[in-house]
Amino acid sequence: METMQPDVELIPYGEMRRLTRREYERLRAEHFFGNERVELLFGTVVTMPPVDSRHTESTYRLHALLAKKLDARARVYCQSAFAAADDSEPQPDVYVTAPASHWDDNPSRAHLVVEIANSSLRRDRIVKARLYSRVDVEEYWIVDINAGTVEVYRDQDAGQWRTITTHRRGETISPLAFPDVVIAVSEIVPPID
Repeated sequence: METMQPDVELIPYGEMRRLTRREYERLRAEHFFGNERVELLFGTVVTMPPVDSRHTESTYRLHALLAKKLDARARVYCQSAFAAADDSEPQPDVYVTAPASHWDDNPSRAHLVVEIANSSLRRDRIVKARLYSRVDVEEYWIVDINAGTVEVYRDQDAGQWRTITTHRRGETISPLAFPDVVIAVSEIVPPID
């Protein structure tokens, strides 16, 4: 039997029932999604694309660099849930928070959120950029492993990023919250063949 994808625009407003983050967390705790890689974005459970070796290596390198350079000044999470809003709990590839414990809930504030993009570039640029611009995220990076670039989103204003810059191999970037932490783009994107 073929699974059909609904055309959301055809469903009249008010008929869709979106999940809250708490409902989503209960479903995850009860293993409702099994081994599926999913995240909650704007009340909708969204499957996450599979990762390949380049994605894994880029994520590992960036996480290790930030963790080493930030040490005890911040917490660096890797592919962990982020309590962005009441209707959103994405799982960024890497994110940096203040050095606090989170036993009872996932972090909801971040100095920096990073998505490593291979097949997810469109979602990261549109959906996740919009989400992170509306919540307590100071800065958002997209590591485009296909192009070998890092897009840096800064200066939130009314749910929009006012500044978007692209950095290439040979350039360095530093998080706004930690300007002394310098990351070379070439250290976190695949080498040129």
